[in-house]
Amino acid sequence: MKLSMAELAKYIDHTNLKPEATKADIQKTCEEAAKFNTASVCVNSYWIPFVKEQLKGTTVNPIAVIGFPLGAMSTKAKVAETIDALEAGAEEIDMVINIGELRGGNTDVVVADIKAVADATHAKNKILKVIIETALLNKDEIKLASELTVKGDADFVKTSTGFSTSGAKLEDVKLMRETVGPDFGVKASGGVHSYDEAIEMIEAGATRLGVSATVAILTGAKDDSQGY
Repeated sequence: MKLSMAELAKYIDHTNLKPEATKADIQKTCEEAAKFNTASVCVNSYWIPFVKEQLKGTTVNPIAVIGFPLGAMSTKAKVAETIDALEAGAEEIDMVINIGELRGGNTDVVVADIKAVADATHAKNKILKVIIETALLNKDEIKLASELTVKGDADFVKTSTGFSTSGAKLEDVKLMRETVGPDFGVKASGGVHSYDEAIEMIEAGATRLGVSATVAILTGAKDDSQGY
């Protein structure tokens, strides 16, 4: 597969989730996204009003992460954060599942958690992606989490927060795509640092990429980013 830089940019959620990011850092992220016309800018929910203002007049969407990065918040807290982010201007929501409950086999709790956030998101006609944190799961758990994401009425299943032991892996993206079928969204995030790696993830089944190394990927510049 060969994609032009413009084509590849529309797969990319340009991401800055660093806890130490300043307003100037977030502004730079928005400027980069606008320059390359990426799909979105993905930030912590606090920054959504600022990002919305920075992206005014562009086609780049603001995305807020919810229950980030651990997922171990109450469902009520996740829904409240979702509603707040949507009212502030988020066009998409990326939530973290309750990883402990998934690994403990409490699938009804996991589905209910996803469904509550999905309902709040879809009430505003926006998109929900569900982060399953593949680095903490075995293959059976990745498959199960993907199935529960579909059952919970989300729109995408997403590999990683970028804050765990590793990010997206090709074999996990392939398994997620096989599990959810051809029409459901799959987002590979964390650990994608080059054009070739981005293409490999898309070929494996990703329909969106969460990366902080956007400029490096799209220009071939040396990647000096750290983390997500």
